[in-house]
Amino acid sequence: MASVKLTTAGTLPNSQDYEIIDVITSECVMGMNVFRDMFAGVRDFFGGKSVASQKVLRDLKEECLSQLRDEADALGADAVIGVDLDYSEFSGGGKSMLFLVASGTAVRTR
Repeated sequence: MASVKLTTAGTLPNSQDYEIIDVITSECVMGMNVFRDMFAGVRDFFGGKSVASQKVLRDLKEECLSQLRDEADALGADAVIGVDLDYSEFSGGGKSMLFLVASGTAVRTR
């Protein structure tokens, strides 16, 4: 799966010829625990960087892109072009969940 290349570009570099396989997506949801939420709120109030929140976002991105590679590999793709990441947050009832959708077009080089 590590051999599946991901790019935000709409085409592969070096004018490679490729066949479009399908549009693929990966969806990941990760909860922020109450302590991270509390400290993130303190950071919002006083200013500064929230290292805990940044780590959760980084972990979420890595997991979602890994799943996108797995999806592409299962289809026999060499790469995914036009990769897009869309983040959302769901909160309520004292809980906060981060949601990420990664999408792109799986392609096979010729």
